[in-house]
Amino acid sequence: MPTRRTGLTALAATALLVGATTAVAAPSDTGTTSSTSPTATGIEHLRTQVDLPAGAWTNTPLEVTLPKAGTYELDADVRGRLQGVPPINLFITARLWNVTTGTAVADSERLVNQIIDSNAGDAELGDNQTAPISELISVTQPTTIRLQAQRIDAVGAATIGQIYSDGNGFTSLRYERVGS
Repeated sequence: MPTRRTGLTALAATALLVGATTAVAAPSDTGTTSSTSPTATGIEHLRTQVDLPAGAWTNTPLEVTLPKAGTYELDADVRGRLQGVPPINLFITARLWNVTTGTAVADSERLVNQIIDSNAGDAELGDNQTAPISELISVTQPTTIRLQAQRIDAVGAATIGQIYSDGNGFTSLRYERVGS
């Protein structure tokens, strides 16, 4: 039967082991990894605003490079900003674009922000929203992934349509290698 002393000793040993494992495997925020870590991770943040013309996929400067062949988790937080004068139906969609193959990452398209107001008037209406994108991708070589977005003016026209990023909310793109 375990005693209280042996139970505490086992608990302390487990805590030390878990702490050591966490210290070795913790990803850095700079996109570099420890040579002892089996996973590759990285994150980039958009450092500007990107104006979106109506009806066209637009490249943003936000991209990451997956360093080698393998399976990766991709995660983005995309902040969209819209403004217009009613009546309007405006929206922004975003997707991940595989620059290396020239194709969209399958199923990565997301609705980022939408404003619908059918009331005629002259008061401008605006909104900010952030949407996540999470996908798995398998690649056979180093691969660059970029964030793209488009603005759709279904009714009326946007006076502002942007992918936005600042100290109040950054648009970001992160990867983690999870398999070979």
